[in-house]
Amino acid sequence: MGKKLKNMTDTNLLLTITIVVFFAMYIGAIVFQGKGFLKPQTFFNILNANAALIILSCGMSLVMITGGIDISVGGVVALVSMSCAVYLDFGGGNVFISMLIAVAIGLAFGIVQGFLVAYLDIQPFIVTLAGMFFARGMTTIVNTKPFNVANENFTALKETRVFVPGMGSVNKLGNYVNAYVEIGVIVALMVVIVMFVMLRWTKMGRSFYAVGGNNQSALMLGINVKRTKFLSHLLCGLLAGIGGYVYFLHVGSGSASHATGMEMNAIASSIIGGTMLTGGVGNIIGTFFGVLSLSTIQNIVSSAGLDQAWWTGITIAAMLCLFLVVQSVVIARKKKMLQK
Repeated sequence: MGKKLKNMTDTNLLLTITIVVFFAMYIGAIVFQGKGFLKPQTFFNILNANAALIILSCGMSLVMITGGIDISVGGVVALVSMSCAVYLDFGGGNVFISMLIAVAIGLAFGIVQGFLVAYLDIQPFIVTLAGMFFARGMTTIVNTKPFNVANENFTALKETRVFVPGMGSVNKLGNYVNAYVEIGVIVALMVVIVMFVMLRWTKMGRSFYAVGGNNQSALMLGINVKRTKFLSHLLCGLLAGIGGYVYFLHVGSGSASHATGMEMNAIASSIIGGTMLTGGVGNIIGTFFGVLSLSTIQNIVSSAGLDQAWWTGITIAAMLCLFLVVQSVVIARKKKMLQK
């Protein structure tokens, strides 16, 4: 067993730890906080509430694997929600066109920020911090007052449910109710699969890891480092646009306060999922479980009657510190193995 653990790559080791921690938390919740966590819909509600965060975290992990960061994604989500809401409600717009607007906003941020980071060599934190302020400011310019979208076609899409065969539970009235997921969850799962395949089995995916691991070594291998960094921010912006629309589908409204702190949750989910801040190490499946772990700990704290916001913040901080310590141990293990 010890030999197998020693031979595991950093990515697989961190992924294993994340999955084990998630299942340990969820089983602990079932044991200590009642059978509510046993209902399939409880788990699916975690997915429903966090579909947008899953997509954003995938983009965040991609940028972090290349050694960068993007703290503008929460602002992009808010801007997408408000822009699409205004277009659909006041402009009597088409749902498909609103999707294109969301993608266009995300791509615009990805292109501009990617160019500034990759080709002008400006620090990603500074660039994306400016992007966050710009997105939040533009959201307020588009509209200041929060409102719910009344567009019939959009409402029909928002209320679409995908029922899960063979899963359900009996409600308080004694009726059997099928478990379901929102359409945004299907989009999120598709993004996870595509991103996993891209990072695992394509040349571009290997380039992201190489650039994050060591820029100079990547150059010697013939990898275009600047283009790779640009593509990572471009894809992150694209996923922020898609995630913004999924978020919009879930809340069904526009507001300048939407997705506040969502970028921090995306970073936390990526770290919990095994993506290292130093770059070169990460796994999209781990990021997916990182989002689930983050949401599960929030549900556990809420179920325990600690509804105050600071308790959630404290538990997330403790969890994040734990995984940062684990990452430090993994880095120390790697250095020790290289010295032998």
